[in-house]
Amino acid sequence: MPHTLAQKILQAHTDEEVREAGQIVNCHLSGVLANDITGPLAIKSFRAMGAAKVFDKDRVFLVMDHFTPQKDIDSANQVMVTRKFAQEMDVTHYYEGGDCGVEHALLPEQGLVKPGDLVIGADSHTCTYGGLGAFATGLGSTDVAAGMALGRLWFKVPPTIRVEFEGKMPKWLRGKDLILRLIGDIGVDGALYKALEFGGETLSELDVEARLCISNMAIEAGGKCGLFPSDEKTLAYCRDHNSPDAKLIAPDAGATYERIVRIDVSNMEPQVSCPHLPENTKPVSEVKDVTVNQVVIGSCTNGRISDMRDAAEVLKGRKVAKGVRCIVLPATPTIWRQAMKEGLFDIFTDAGCIVGPPTCGPCLGGHMGILGDGERCIATTNRNFRGRMGSLEAEVYLASPCTAAASAVTGVITSPEKL
Repeated sequence: MPHTLAQKILQAHTDEEVREAGQIVNCHLSGVLANDITGPLAIKSFRAMGAAKVFDKDRVFLVMDHFTPQKDIDSANQVMVTRKFAQEMDVTHYYEGGDCGVEHALLPEQGLVKPGDLVIGADSHTCTYGGLGAFATGLGSTDVAAGMALGRLWFKVPPTIRVEFEGKMPKWLRGKDLILRLIGDIGVDGALYKALEFGGETLSELDVEARLCISNMAIEAGGKCGLFPSDEKTLAYCRDHNSPDAKLIAPDAGATYERIVRIDVSNMEPQVSCPHLPENTKPVSEVKDVTVNQVVIGSCTNGRISDMRDAAEVLKGRKVAKGVRCIVLPATPTIWRQAMKEGLFDIFTDAGCIVGPPTCGPCLGGHMGILGDGERCIATTNRNFRGRMGSLEAEVYLASPCTAAASAVTGVITSPEKL
């Protein structure tokens, strides 16, 4: 039978025949991920299973990114538990401190995921790697513990929604805007336990970093994964990031989809997701007179070098509005150094921004940018649930780095076109 991308990847990792959506198949894993929040839980379950060692020390990835640099005693203890486990198991890919970045930016950058891989992670945004053509999904820490021990796991074959982006991208439109528009159209449960497969003529305009951003937020539509075919852009990215053996992968002609969603981007405005759900998306022109106290540019969604460049283009020669704190967090040490080398830090600091270390930090209400009662933030992060970034009385708006940076300058949610 012709396979969707999700079916094709699962088929490559199982000895069973993948026949239909809803089927349960046992698969061999390419990699298993946990972080400083979920790692200790997975380690506890790993011990309870009586496992003596991880299935492959080179394919277990432990990234201390959420509360690091450690913000308090509890977070320090979380890291200690995971560090000791990594040492005991001789885990090759343990990241902490100066070599640590936000996990979903770090793993592709290090060449640890590639097209056709099957990756699980104890973090919901593991689906990011679908931007490279990998079936990647977030699971609970107990399932991840089983994956660390066995190197295999069962999966229910998801039905697939095909998303076709058509038309030429306007100047200030970015991948973030496309995924916010899609979530606005289908809702936060529109792809529940389904694969989102992306295609269409606009694909040729999207670089790999934009695709990683789009796949990252598949989970905000309820998706099990978000998948792009790999093409020459993908292979070039992989060659540049320690994965020279990457292969082309695409869905089969005639594959069966649950539905097809078509979105014309030609005249699309930058999008803003308003509180308190990612599906509450509007064109930026419809978000009027919303003042902000904080702007966050970074995260596993939009902390890559292209995002830093977008923000700098808007902020260059301008100042952050008085009373607004603008926090810029490059997602990995490599991105941090590249941004500094390109002079982007001078632009940010001249504008009055705070440049911080690679960390998830404020995205999950961890640290380095917590909101107080009644404060508003526009962020390039991926969730705006009530209380996500601090106070239950605060509001979080989601947007691209271009829109976030423009809003930092005006102090009001603003389209970059207005500047």
